[in-house]
Amino acid sequence: MKQVKDFILLRNQQINPDYSRLTLTPADGEKLPEILPGQFVQVAVEAPGIFLRRPISINDVNVEDNSIDLLIRNAGKGTNALIHSEENTLINILLPLGNGFSTDAPAGSRLLLIGGGVGVAPLLYLGKILKDKGYKPEFLLGARSEKDLLELNEFKNVGEVHICTEDGSLGTKGLVTAHKVMQEDIYRYYCCGPAPMMKAIAKIAYASNTDCEVSLENMMACGLGACLCCVEKTVKGNVCVCTEGPVFNIDKLTWDK
Repeated sequence: MKQVKDFILLRNQQINPDYSRLTLTPADGEKLPEILPGQFVQVAVEAPGIFLRRPISINDVNVEDNSIDLLIRNAGKGTNALIHSEENTLINILLPLGNGFSTDAPAGSRLLLIGGGVGVAPLLYLGKILKDKGYKPEFLLGARSEKDLLELNEFKNVGEVHICTEDGSLGTKGLVTAHKVMQEDIYRYYCCGPAPMMKAIAKIAYASNTDCEVSLENMMACGLGACLCCVEKTVKGNVCVCTEGPVFNIDKLTWDK
């Protein structure tokens, strides 16, 4: 059930000049609603000239601490204000929104979670859920350089990590599509990142008959399907990503096969 709640900012961990991880807990002390890996939140921003909430993927959920983590990139005035929020600040959040990734697969299935840039955010919680279900998730993380890789230690604590950097400073040089793991037998790809990357992964999935789910990052203003900012064309017509997604199996999309 969707809720609008004030959260207390417990920790604001600056990962690098452009990224921060915010840890928040409900201010009223009530238990968090059930959150599926891949869902997102809409965060209110208290800053001059900012009127719309900002959509942010849920990076992690800590049941014991009753908290969520949000990995935020400094992409403009709204997110800049968020990553500079002081601890103990109250932040109003609408959650949980959208659908989530599939977490069912045949026993022993090889599952590859592919992320680029801030698109890695929802994959950490997904990986933890898959691990709890008995799978051995693998991650393929891409970035421009070693310094741009996010939460690397956290991912390594969940599963095997494959790395690509465009400048070759760590891991395989090039894009994630060039990594050798993409040529191996995988049951399902999970993917989140820039649209060109996801479409390239989808093309490989089509060719290899590999199941593939992608988390779209269309512009979302309301998170409720009212503003129609995030419309995506699917095989069943146009839908709002914020309500019908953000996660889609590529078979539901009209991307060029």
